[in-house]
Amino acid sequence: MSMKKLLTEIKACNVCAHYLTLGPNPVVTASTTARLLIIGQAPGIKVHQTGIPWNDASGQLLREWMDVSPAIFYDEKKIAIAPMGFCYPGKGKNGDLPPRPECAPLWHASLLKKMKQVQLILLIGQYAQRYYLGDTMGKNLTETVRHYKTYLPLYFPLPHPSPRNRIWLKKNEWFGKKLLPDLKKIVHQVLEL
Repeated sequence: MSMKKLLTEIKACNVCAHYLTLGPNPVVTASTTARLLIIGQAPGIKVHQTGIPWNDASGQLLREWMDVSPAIFYDEKKIAIAPMGFCYPGKGKNGDLPPRPECAPLWHASLLKKMKQVQLILLIGQYAQRYYLGDTMGKNLTETVRHYKTYLPLYFPLPHPSPRNRIWLKKNEWFGKKLLPDLKKIVHQVLEL
């Protein structure tokens, strides 16, 4: 199956439609030439409405962390974006609900088989880290992110760049001082910027 056909199937997916209050709208970008893959949680409501991944304040901060322009970030020939849940999961008590558990097992392996050029996978948040790092994760997100070098060269665990995580960023100054310079350098190397 071609990448184009696979993406068409993913975007037509309605496996968990009855759980989605706003209905399915899978948001994913990928190509066979992508060198970097971003795996986050699930689209927020703004992304659901626009169909553009990371089209919100979190995306702006993520691009700053990576030190890439929107033009590079949205160039699917360079960067693929496949969250743990492709659709907006709905609203919960304390923000958005967790990503639907059906997506990653259903689609990620097929996508990764097509993306043989991927050299770096950013694992954003605990859902992605738990799925891909399994037992090698630290005792919590902070410890996993703090020991990011353990997971290189393929995986780079990050906290979610949500405005809700500003307190975490202030408490963990090492993130900005030590980790972000490494992230920018590795991203630039992988993307040949």
